Amino acid sequence: MKRRDFIKKTSLLGAASFGVPYLLPTGRLFAKTMERKVNHVVFCLFAGGLRNIETIAQAEGNLMGSTFAGASSAIPGLDPIPASPYSGLLKNEGTLFPEFRYREGPTGHFNGHTVALTGAYTSTGLNLKANPVNPTVFEYYLKHNSPAVTSKNAWWVSNSLGPYPALNYSSHPSYGPLYGANHIAPTSLLSPESYPAIANPKQFQFHEEEKIKSLRSFLNQNFDKEGATGVGNVNSEADAAAIRQFIADLIQKGLSGGFNTPLGMPAQYATNDIFTILFAEEVIKTFTPELLVVNMTDVDACHQNFTAYCNNLRKADYAVAHLWDTIQKTPGMANDTVLIMVPEHGRNLEANTVQDIYGRFGLDHTGDNTSREIFALILGPAGVINHNLSVGTAVAPVGESIDLVPTVANLLGFDSNIPAGFLPGKVLDQAFV
Repeated sequence: MKRRDFIKKTSLLGAASFGVPYLLPTGRLFAKTMERKVNHVVFCLFAGGLRNIETIAQAEGNLMGSTFAGASSAIPGLDPIPASPYSGLLKNEGTLFPEFRYREGPTGHFNGHTVALTGAYTSTGLNLKANPVNPTVFEYYLKHNSPAVTSKNAWWVSNSLGPYPALNYSSHPSYGPLYGANHIAPTSLLSPESYPAIANPKQFQFHEEEKIKSLRSFLNQNFDKEGATGVGNVNSEADAAAIRQFIADLIQKGLSGGFNTPLGMPAQYATNDIFTILFAEEVIKTFTPELLVVNMTDVDACHQNFTAYCNNLRKADYAVAHLWDTIQKTPGMANDTVLIMVPEHGRNLEANTVQDIYGRFGLDHTGDNTSREIFALILGPAGVINHNLSVGTAVAPVGESIDLVPTVANLLGFDSNIPAGFLPGKVLDQAFV
């Protein structure tokens, strides 16, 4: 089988019908559009569990030199990284909420991601194999944005597979897969291990082929809508073809060594987060999406390796600065994009008993108060977002995880179209001019 045919047949982003218009809950066709603040939002889950002690308070020195002022960290064991590609500090380009809160529910990574993407807290541990019960920001956007848009405008780029693709859409009966975004996991798609399979796909026996078909059908379910009932915003055939070509081009670029120095970083120092942001930038340059969500999780090394946690935090900070620089250099998104960066939760105040080679103890996230203390930074054009502003203190914290989806909806102008009672959070309008 030729690689082109293989990609076409196994693509997760297969052809789909495009059914519009849809009726909004009011029964009116295309509710009146609210005034948008910007036409693009990039939502970056600066994830993996980050303590304010290391980010805001800089207890180990400044590990986020692209974002905050302060002397660089000098702790041993840190890799060299390139200078920030962005000329200024990210903090100066927006509003910082230094005492943000993840107030309720288990402090697990999937829980934290789910709260951030649905705008609703969960009271128990989640089924990692199931879609969330509450609609995601992608579904709200694709169902309630007016005028209607296709899924090519919405992307979910995750550091890894595991449970994270399930956050593409919910099991809510009024939303669901018809309103899912396009999803890719770069390190799964372009890992060196994947290249031989792509270039020389296995010749399956009949019984194996049936299993592969079944698996492909399962993975394709949220984009394969030939039997759709005329509602929803999924990829048209033209959009699906463009996305298939995009994926094929990325694979070819990887095969030819085009990603050997991702984001200008030597390969031996690049983390999965670096590749995730690299792909987010490729999506931006190709599709200029209105809504893009990306996550980074490599700081989760902290359970057993505190030094790796610090090291990967520095690289994640560099990656976000590179992302912001790319946004400002991309026609159609420059000066018309808001970037939101926020951890999904924090980490415990007390260390665990696992030491790394430098004698530093690891940190878990079992639900103490410190594991609920995070920050949020909202960057954007000067006429839209307040610059170099800090809102909230430890005594009087401002903002929490469930406020992120309402804020995205407000920025893109579709918040008033969302049915009452779905989003308990509030818009973080302190950030707006």
